Amino acid sequence: MDFSIFIHFNDLIPGLPTDLGLECLTRLPHSAHRVALRVCRQWHHLLQSDQFYTHRKKTGRTRRVTCLLQARQDQPHHDKLTGSLPPSYGISLFDPQSMAWDRVEPVPEYPNGLPLFCQLASCDESLVLMGGWDPASYEPLTAVFVYDFRTSEWRRGKDMPEKRSFFAIGSGRGRVYVAGGHDENKNALRSAWAYDPRRDEWVGVGPMGRERDECEGVVVGDEFWVVSGYGTERQGMFDGSVEVLDLGSGQWREVNGVWEEGRCPRSCVGVGKDGKLVNFRGLDPGLKVGVCGVAIGSSVVLSGSEYEGAAHGFYLVDMEEGQNRKLKSISVAEGFSGLVQSGCCVEI
Repeated sequence: MDFSIFIHFNDLIPGLPTDLGLECLTRLPHSAHRVALRVCRQWHHLLQSDQFYTHRKKTGRTRRVTCLLQARQDQPHHDKLTGSLPPSYGISLFDPQSMAWDRVEPVPEYPNGLPLFCQLASCDESLVLMGGWDPASYEPLTAVFVYDFRTSEWRRGKDMPEKRSFFAIGSGRGRVYVAGGHDENKNALRSAWAYDPRRDEWVGVGPMGRERDECEGVVVGDEFWVVSGYGTERQGMFDGSVEVLDLGSGQWREVNGVWEEGRCPRSCVGVGKDGKLVNFRGLDPGLKVGVCGVAIGSSVVLSGSEYEGAAHGFYLVDMEEGQNRKLKSISVAEGFSGLVQSGCCVEI
């Protein structure tokens, strides 16, 4: 192992050589980092460095967790138009390895609930949240927020270049890609952009071949797939095709007949063992309403209910098992049983 990149860190643990001290800190679970940051200035700098994250990743000490945009009935919004109290949304964190539940700190600008229908994606050890509707006025937003798991802090990113709702999102090669959706006048969009959280900049990507409102984004290898959607004049008539962006060349191509026409793809698209798209809705009798699936390696964290108003169930399924895959029920901690709108996997 090359320790030269840590040459400026000495006596990490008194009495131990630097390489052994580094290995001890590498083995600290991420849940202990918040306390470890306060031990001394040297630990603080090390644990927040890119080199340390890369070292943990190479040595298999990182862990993949799911971040879920989930309803919280304990903090409802007050709707000025109807007087009703719809649920607010926060970010729940589920670790499939330890089966533990936790929460990500609220975005400072939205302490009582996130923008409705906002989107989540991840890049390295950061969580990116963008778009959605203002919970009070229902106006579409362009705000971007980045959560760094190393510092446990949110920062404001550069706003989205244009307003869009119900768009496809995915991440790859250190960027977050968005495409499709509709503008503030309900016109379906073809445009696409890429956001780099490290540089905090947006770069235009060539437009798709057709408009795709209410599409879903899935990253397959080095490709960003924009699944289904519909054009402005075809409201609700979901298409059976996908448009695929090669993240290397930046070129789009269209693939037909890979999604069931008329089926909404929002939050329920997965990739099977054979590389074909899978609709999680209906995969199990308990997954018919409010279905959401978040891939985490070869497994998927699924949530949904059997009928409107029924309690939400949570499951873990290994997609590598193909047609023999079985759903494993997940025990849900108190306060974490709300509707999941969307989510993503983060390696921390």
